[in-house]
Amino acid sequence: MKKPLVGALLALLLTGAAAAPAVASAPSDTAAQAPASAPRSAPAQPASPALAAVDFAGTVALSNCSGSVVRTPSSLLSDPALVLSNGHCLETGFPAPGQVVMNKRSSRSFTLLNSAGTGVGTLRASKIAYGTMTDTDVSVYQLTKTYAQIQSTYGISALTLSDTHPVAGTPITVVSGYWKRTYSCDIDGFVYRLKEGDWTWKDSVRYTSTCNTIGGTSGSPVIDRNTGKVVAVNNTGNEDGQSCTVNNPCEVDENGVVTVRQGINYAQETYNMVPCIGAGSVFDLSRPGCALPKP
Repeated sequence: MKKPLVGALLALLLTGAAAAPAVASAPSDTAAQAPASAPRSAPAQPASPALAAVDFAGTVALSNCSGSVVRTPSSLLSDPALVLSNGHCLETGFPAPGQVVMNKRSSRSFTLLNSAGTGVGTLRASKIAYGTMTDTDVSVYQLTKTYAQIQSTYGISALTLSDTHPVAGTPITVVSGYWKRTYSCDIDGFVYRLKEGDWTWKDSVRYTSTCNTIGGTSGSPVIDRNTGKVVAVNNTGNEDGQSCTVNNPCEVDENGVVTVRQGINYAQETYNMVPCIGAGSVFDLSRPGCALPKP
């Protein structure tokens, strides 16, 4: 699990990564260029589709993790805003297997970041709307401000949750508000069951190797660079090559075969939360299509 670690901080200091916020590199033009000697009648090559610009706007820093202000496709500006992070980032501690936290009062604070990664204000929770480490690893806080109030005060809009299952091969960026750092790679595939210590997660996202996330990136939004929408929430990685232990998740397939991928990192899908969030940003686990674990 990607909570802050002393080793991660030391690594950043040694590499100089903590000196300034990282920004996503501009996508290169991959369209083929016709040679100078090509005949005039050669058909033009289609332009590569533009990738969405990804920055820090709408992300937040927690005391021990990363997060983001998120909305569903049907959220209204007048709805209370929501902050997405990991279940293992809850101030109440790791939820036990089978435990679901809902509508628990909270006054937790979050530092809201602008596009450059600069903190522009403090947001405060009114409650933990939903949190669990069963089947997935998510926490969602309801804030004391609405989306409209945040946009009016800071000029920052919430990130939108995708309502469809992510696709392998999709270019993604993991945006850490805690470190003010981004990681870009592709979705490598999906894991039937990801087991770490006492917890098991279903249908997890596996990154390609260039998303080498570290402690403190827990709860970072995983953004589809094709659409600019949030498709997952970053949560863990295998650090030491151990099998199925804390900080060393293992993959388990449909036949029970266990695979360990040292240095590979993972996230939990978020499209499955969208059907569970109704009017007024209220979690209602009885809504059609909602399959999140219930208390």
